[in-house]
Amino acid sequence: MTTRADHPPLAPRSWLRLPRRTARLRLSLLYGGLFLICGAGLLAITYGLVRANVPATVTVLGVPTTAGTVPQHADKVPRPLGHPHNRPAGTAPSAARLVEIAERQNRVDLNAELLWSGVALAIMTVVSFGLGWYVAGRVLRPVRTIARTARTISARNLGERLAFDGPDDEFKELGDTLDQLFARLQAAFDSQRHFVANASHELRTPLTVERSLLQIALSDPNPTIESLLATCQNALLNSEQQEHLLDGLLTLARSEGGLDNREPCDLAQITEQALLTPRTDADRLKLTINTILQPAPVEGNARLLERLVSNLVENAMHHNTLGGHVQITTGTRHQQAFLTVTNNGPVIPPNEVQRLFQPFQRLNGTRTQHKDGHGVGLSIVQAIAAAHDATITAHAQLEGGLAIEISFPQPEKLAVDLRDGLAADQQRGSSELAPERASTGCNYV
Repeated sequence: MTTRADHPPLAPRSWLRLPRRTARLRLSLLYGGLFLICGAGLLAITYGLVRANVPATVTVLGVPTTAGTVPQHADKVPRPLGHPHNRPAGTAPSAARLVEIAERQNRVDLNAELLWSGVALAIMTVVSFGLGWYVAGRVLRPVRTIARTARTISARNLGERLAFDGPDDEFKELGDTLDQLFARLQAAFDSQRHFVANASHELRTPLTVERSLLQIALSDPNPTIESLLATCQNALLNSEQQEHLLDGLLTLARSEGGLDNREPCDLAQITEQALLTPRTDADRLKLTINTILQPAPVEGNARLLERLVSNLVENAMHHNTLGGHVQITTGTRHQQAFLTVTNNGPVIPPNEVQRLFQPFQRLNGTRTQHKDGHGVGLSIVQAIAAAHDATITAHAQLEGGLAIEISFPQPEKLAVDLRDGLAADQQRGSSELAPERASTGCNYV
């Protein structure tokens, strides 16, 4: 025995479904509705004007007469022979009757005019809906073309473009905007693939080295304490390099993710703290470090800004020459805080400068030697600068080395508060940091 619950529910009939509320349908209804409203308003105005201007009087014996002003004895006045209204006695209509007939005829004519005008309005409304459907289809045709082409573009063929042609209107602007969006997506996908490939290679290299060290130590039939200690030291050094790489990758990912919150900072103070860290390259190359640290207020993440300054300083010291110098400057210019780091070093081709800011890129193009770093220092600088809405300007110097300047947008209120604070410190006589932030030279020899 089967019950009604055993049978699947009947699908709703297609003719009961409402049409999909597409933009074309909404535009058609809008066009038709506007025409209907305007037509109805025009019809009402016309009817009112005609009704107000139709005379409600009948001329009787040369006198304009209404139903309430019929002349007395108007029907007893003799008419000339041959008059068209001469009728037998008792058959001529009265003047009041003529006025009543005229008024009735006026009403009939006005009602007929209103009826046929309404019929014409209904017909033209239907026609307007059809024309609105056709015009909306023609207007929205570029949108369908853009949607159909964009639907075919995926992660595998991001190189395709809409290349929308036509008049320079809103649809052309929409197509160009989508093309620019696809170009940025393609660049992001390519950069991500390149980054993953390079990161995999960089992370696999130290693991391979550690495995080789352990295999060599285990394959030695007569290991000594000295050989085991040397293997452990090499493994620790390799692990430290791997830790630095992972830390750099995490900082790079966190910087590219943007800032959750911002706080007032001073690039001069951050740079001053960064320079307190001992630098082995400064001692090894006997570098001279000159600093001009003027107040440079910004809003951002202090830890990331400290990492930015530290990476710039380390890059300037590491890629330098014996007895070279490093110039570090902070300050404000054109309502913007800036940080400039200039160093001596090898001659850099101008077309290679921008490549150095990409992850895992080195000047010599090598990837297996890590004595010159992992190649993520300047890419971290670029990511942190982008997270702070800062711009980087870098150019190679003719005598060798690199000059890098980072400009930060400076909030006006922050600059005023900082100036007020410095003025208050000077009045209290607590300006010990001012002489140090002037043009000073810190020599690491």
